[in-house]
Amino acid sequence: MPRTPSRRTALHGLAAAGAAVIGFDPFTRSWATTASARPLTGLPPLDGSIHTDDASLGAAADDFGHIVHRRPVAVLRPGSVQDVVAMIRFCNTHRVKVAPRGQGHATQGQAQVDGGLVIETTPLADIGPVGPGSRTVTVGAGAKWSDVAKATIAHGLTPPTFTDYLELSVGGTLSVGGLGGQTHQQGAQVDNVTELQVVTGAGELVRCSPTRHRDLFLAVLAGLGQCAVVVGATLRLVHAPETVRHYLLPYDDLRVFLDDQRRLVEEGRFAYVEGQVTPDAGGAFRGYLLEAVAYGPPVGPAPDDARLLSGLRHDPSGVQKSDLAYYDFLDRLAPSVAALKEAGLWAYAHPWLNLLLPGRTAAAVAGAVLDDLTPEDLGPGVVLLYPLLRDRLGTPLLRMPDDPVPYLLAVLRTTPPDDTATVDRLLAANRAAYDTVHAAGGTHYPVGSVPFAPADWREHFGPAWRRLATARHTYDPRGILVPGQGIF
Repeated sequence: MPRTPSRRTALHGLAAAGAAVIGFDPFTRSWATTASARPLTGLPPLDGSIHTDDASLGAAADDFGHIVHRRPVAVLRPGSVQDVVAMIRFCNTHRVKVAPRGQGHATQGQAQVDGGLVIETTPLADIGPVGPGSRTVTVGAGAKWSDVAKATIAHGLTPPTFTDYLELSVGGTLSVGGLGGQTHQQGAQVDNVTELQVVTGAGELVRCSPTRHRDLFLAVLAGLGQCAVVVGATLRLVHAPETVRHYLLPYDDLRVFLDDQRRLVEEGRFAYVEGQVTPDAGGAFRGYLLEAVAYGPPVGPAPDDARLLSGLRHDPSGVQKSDLAYYDFLDRLAPSVAALKEAGLWAYAHPWLNLLLPGRTAAAVAGAVLDDLTPEDLGPGVVLLYPLLRDRLGTPLLRMPDDPVPYLLAVLRTTPPDDTATVDRLLAANRAAYDTVHAAGGTHYPVGSVPFAPADWREHFGPAWRRLATARHTYDPRGILVPGQGIF
């Protein structure tokens, strides 16, 4: 993967709030900017910079969840992949915990590290060359999916699967899975990676793929950062449509809504299928909106409404449809996000709940969770409910219910961050909902805020636990990487 041109200095450390970091004090376990009576361990030469100022540490001690706050002792802004290698080796030697941070979109401190080093991956945002005949593109871990989409669409190409929100880093979503409305046809984002460039917990720079260091490749994808830090990825590309037709179809019966969604994904009628649940006038979550998107030329034929909607049992009087440019569809959340930021709601706490339900019990289990939900507990958030196809999901650590058509239920709560009593109550409600889903054979999609202990993680990974634990011992033997997940 392309490297930023080196500007390596002879200093063993660089600027931190106007002062030079001159070494590491192993006694206080902190970076020093002034001489000490104790001997200091020199930092490796870097192309980028180490930061210990309050603003940098405070930002690294927060995330989109605004619930957990773990303060590191330093932040690395790498100028190259070699900076990541050098600092992870240094931290491994001195047993300093490390966590990579992309766009900071975690909801429960997963990418925070108390007293350790946070590595910002945003500088590693290169997007490799793309041409009309390209089948892959190699990008830095800090590249945002929005930028990858723009770069590839310019050549009539696109990654197959996107999350709903595009301003996430490639390294971040590949660490958890990357689910979206295209997943029922194309798999998760982790299923569309042909090679990774990673730095292990021991500080080794490794290229891995399905045929090279396969054990590491499979331990990193959806591995929650436990074995290596992703610094680059090669992504599969497919042809992109020029335009799409977007449908919103209203339903008033949960079981009918779920059955029609299932029919659509099994038939492959639409390129994208999701759904939302909304409260009625009385506050009960009994309104359902099926969201479906057909890709137009050159990927598919011009959309035919009669054929695409044939046999569906929605309310035809409430159908909404629109034709959109492909990128405008992908980035459809941008106006809503801008409005949330302007209103100050982006800075609210986000105790999100993301669960995967077995299709065979989806109506009963989702109904039970939704019956306990109130508009006040959701706030200005949304509820998503849509199906996947298990046979399109091949990444071992992306855990799924044992069902051919699992459903994702995402309750994306938003609440004032200073109301800690409400935040704690919602976290407890998340755990109760998880227990209900788990008892029915479901599991947790680990991007939300569900209190988990190490024993829960062992059960979560099930037969894949040995794969993860073995890779952790092999590639991060001192256990320095991403302690915020609470897995080991």
